[in-house]
Amino acid sequence: MRKTEVPQDSCLLDGQQEICYALDENGHYVLAPTAGWEPKNIVNLQAWGLIREQVERAFAEVRAGRRSPLAYHMARHQMDVGMLAAYTGLSRWRVRRHLRPAIFARLKPALLERYASLLKMSVAELGALPDRPQLTTPHLGEQKL
Repeated sequence: MRKTEVPQDSCLLDGQQEICYALDENGHYVLAPTAGWEPKNIVNLQAWGLIREQVERAFAEVRAGRRSPLAYHMARHQMDVGMLAAYTGLSRWRVRRHLRPAIFARLKPALLERYASLLKMSVAELGALPDRPQLTTPHLGEQKL
């Protein structure tokens, strides 16, 4: 694609730009700013829609008492059991076990602090749910779902 043909379809970037490669007048690759590209914007919006559904589902399961608040915070931060286990240095089995409300309620403060620190929140926030599910999306900030 030529530098003059770089798409400028703004959507998710909210006035910001990203960089892509394009050909200049001499046929050399150069960095070119773009406000976005419609097909990429559509795919990203669809992906964020799926993530939003996962967060809402996790929120509902916690509210119903089937999962611990950790499940909601994992979904909100787009983490699965394997990723959370790797970041905390715990086994997957232990993380899955901590998703059970009764087990989560008995976790030691040091372990709760480990989770809270990773998720960049306080232990009190880790054990609580907001009134409505929330999701932080890139360039769109905090959104209540």
